[in-house]
Amino acid sequence: MKWLAALAFLILIFVVPSAEAQPETLRVAIRQVKPFVFEEGGNLTGFSIDLWQEINSQLETRTEYTTISTVSDLLAATRNGGADLAISAISITEERERDWDFSQPMFEAGLQILVPDKAGGDSGGLGLGRILSALFDPSFLPFLALAVAGVVVAAHVVWFFERRREGGVGGRAYFPGIFEAMWWASACLATQADTMPRTAAARIVAVTWMFSAVLFIAFFTAQVTSSLTVQQLKGDIQGPDDLPGRRVATVRGSTSAEYLQRISVQPTEFNSIDDATDALVKGDADAVVYDAPVLLYYASHDGKGKVAVVGSVFRKENYGILFPSGSQLRKPVNEVLLRLRENGTYDRLYAKWFGEVGSTGKK
Repeated sequence: MKWLAALAFLILIFVVPSAEAQPETLRVAIRQVKPFVFEEGGNLTGFSIDLWQEINSQLETRTEYTTISTVSDLLAATRNGGADLAISAISITEERERDWDFSQPMFEAGLQILVPDKAGGDSGGLGLGRILSALFDPSFLPFLALAVAGVVVAAHVVWFFERRREGGVGGRAYFPGIFEAMWWASACLATQADTMPRTAAARIVAVTWMFSAVLFIAFFTAQVTSSLTVQQLKGDIQGPDDLPGRRVATVRGSTSAEYLQRISVQPTEFNSIDDATDALVKGDADAVVYDAPVLLYYASHDGKGKVAVVGSVFRKENYGILFPSGSQLRKPVNEVLLRLRENGTYDRLYAKWFGEVGSTGKK
């Protein structure tokens, strides 16, 4: 019996402590999206990876990363037990809070719009399509209607005074005399009339119409030129109100896809932001709507000179670390997050990836 007691004592001394010394391994699901999570030189890096490594170090656990390609699959992995938590650029929403738990916000973001960089390419030129678009802009339709009405009225008045004069504008018969008079009035509008009325009354009307036409053409030309200049400098899309009717790309299952559908925009959904931006660069989309920090990073790196971010951030939202509902990890992770903010570690990581800490990075 003594040898059994000695064996039990040895187990308590060597085996049990060594088992307790093994750190817990956490299965962490990630989705690659620059600058939060991406692979470089065969290693994972990014703001979210750096932040989690700091948290992991203080929790004294080990990490086993699982890369997942879509937002939907990332959410599913944490719900069905495929991962203990997920970290990337995951938006905290009311709907997701019903089925998952989130840490306190780890990043403040929102949505923004990415468009082709017209200043850096040929698309900023004044092509025929852009000119026709400006001419038939709803704001110019009243001017076009006024021009048509002026031609009709001037033609009828001149024809009325000229209908009995041989060789005058028009002829005795209403048809085709009125068509000839309308052709003459249209030519006056374009300052190309080569015939003058014969009667004094018709000439007074003609001179009045010619002066009015010159002023009208000058004003209309100035308005169209101004509109084209503004379009060339600013672009067609400046905010969410400009998106309906456009070809908009986004990421499948993201909060940006939900937002676009809510404002009656039917987007083309891609599995990744890289696919969406590729479609924009190739001309298969007019705009990309997605998380502001992701678009800003792309525009200043891979998309520099090709795309530009326009408008201000809208539908502001927070990113958080995702846990299965009721996870015991949520509380200790939140405690470490608070500690990292208080001791300046969070600010240092934010400055590394996004520059000086500002309202976007701090809660």
